[in-house]
Amino acid sequence: MSQARLAPGVVPGRLTPHELAANFVDVAPPMDDHEARVAADRCYFCHDAPCVTACPTSIDIPLFIRQIATGTPDAAAMTIFHANIFGGMCARVCPTETLCEGACVRTEAEGDPVEIGALQRYATDGMIAGGSHPFRRAEPTGRRVAVVGAGPAGLACAHRLAAKGHDVTIFEAKPKPGGLNEYGIASYKAVDGFAQAEVDWLLGIGGITLRHDQRLGRDITLESLRAEYDAVFLGMGLGGVNALRAEGEERRNVLDAVSFIRELRQASDLTALPVGRDVVVIGGGMTAVDAAVQARLLGAENVTIVYRRDRSQMGASRHEQDHATGSGVRIICNAAPVKVHGNGSVVEVEFAYTAVDPDGGLHLTDDRFRLKADQVFRAIGQRLDGVPETLALNGGKIGIAGPGRTSIPGVWAGGDCAAGGDDLTVTAVAEGRDAAEDIDAHLTGRPVEIPG
Repeated sequence: MSQARLAPGVVPGRLTPHELAANFVDVAPPMDDHEARVAADRCYFCHDAPCVTACPTSIDIPLFIRQIATGTPDAAAMTIFHANIFGGMCARVCPTETLCEGACVRTEAEGDPVEIGALQRYATDGMIAGGSHPFRRAEPTGRRVAVVGAGPAGLACAHRLAAKGHDVTIFEAKPKPGGLNEYGIASYKAVDGFAQAEVDWLLGIGGITLRHDQRLGRDITLESLRAEYDAVFLGMGLGGVNALRAEGEERRNVLDAVSFIRELRQASDLTALPVGRDVVVIGGGMTAVDAAVQARLLGAENVTIVYRRDRSQMGASRHEQDHATGSGVRIICNAAPVKVHGNGSVVEVEFAYTAVDPDGGLHLTDDRFRLKADQVFRAIGQRLDGVPETLALNGGKIGIAGPGRTSIPGVWAGGDCAAGGDDLTVTAVAEGRDAAEDIDAHLTGRPVEIPG
């Protein structure tokens, strides 16, 4: 056992390199050829399949599974990529249990759906590993489009536009492309540098230029982009992190979960990454679960998620909640933080139990409890920062109509920064793809081509 395992405070090296390597292996290893054929044979190949309707990108799921069953996985991959160019990552991170697999007729009949996510990964991984890009650009149109943000929405938009012959420049604030796929998901969901490998493969279509360290409002402006390009797509995600609004949250080792996940994702040596012995994560979404589970995998002895509402209302799916509890994370619901105690650094967090008002709101009760904590992660949502004042907002995000049209002519938006989405990678891909189709129609007069 590492001597640092039970050390108080926030320290690195709680686990040995061997233990960390075992903890951060692929959480869902890929299928082999035999497993994929057996899994594919379970599909009923439904007409008007409910799994297709449940997929935000409307992948023809029965078709690609039939293609696997008949021994043509590359054809299956093409079926997937035509609808969702991020089919590889979505196979890893989509909440399939509430989307395609949740709608599978075998779920209702047997409680055991076709393994759609695993089959999608089987098909797409093979083509991405092959290296060559299967799509070819159309004849150049001479039109230039600016995309702000190299996350799933921006890259999906850029790829579709490049395929149609437009020249695309992506302006990305961070050193690497990928957005949340690179910086914001649990490491065990996309191992071996898959996020960057997928982006490199996607860019193989050509016609896309990446410019890093370019933040909207600091290095570039919407006005300058509109003046230089024929169209602009905004897909910069959400840069700000919501505060707890609890007394004492400025104490040391009260951090945002997004930064913790980003640091872990970029770490070359996990033994050098510090983590607390007693960790508290405040929030109920996927970010909260990813931060909590990874803190536990790094060697935290006690990890607790605290969420202000009922467990059924958590943003994280029940599958992810069960994964957290199965990893040793405790989940406490119907409680909200009121004070962070400590002397410089956090020592305890005081919570009040919550109760639901007749209108659905919450109020704090007089019942209180405290949790020991030497590290606290905020995971209570992100907010849009640095948006141009000329853009109309809706609920704190960029207001859009139809396939991503904003209040400014010639400017589209999609992904987490745009109103109306559900903050899923697959939804961001769909919004970027559909906005690209609308941009192309606007620039060329060609008909829109959207799957489904």
